[in-house]
Amino acid sequence: MDNSIHARSHQAPEGNREFKPIPSNGICTRLGDKWTVQVLWRLSLADKRRLRFSALKKEIDGITQRMLTLTLRNLERDGLVVRHYFPEVPPRVEYELTDMGTGVLDALEGLNFWIRENLPTIEEHRHAYDKAEQ
Repeated sequence: MDNSIHARSHQAPEGNREFKPIPSNGICTRLGDKWTVQVLWRLSLADKRRLRFSALKKEIDGITQRMLTLTLRNLERDGLVVRHYFPEVPPRVEYELTDMGTGVLDALEGLNFWIRENLPTIEEHRHAYDKAEQ
């Protein structure tokens, strides 16, 4: 197995880009949390990719108001979402994906396909490991 990993690391992937993990910068942690990808995905499905806070909360099963607020703030801080404030009575706030937000979803799509393709095998390995541990 070591040889296959070592051998593949010298092959240049498509577009002459080589995979090299980037030191921790919080992005992977953000994308790996429970809510971020769901918020991005819901915004990508919205008409004109904009949704009001209340609509997002309604569409994401189990998310609390506090977690949605924190997730949206972090996404806005990272430049993946933009917040539109309308000073009406009552005030209206809408959230929209940026081009970078759309781009991260495009990048995650490949990972999602890989998971779908490999999940049955992963579950078999988990089952065998758990059985051996008993």
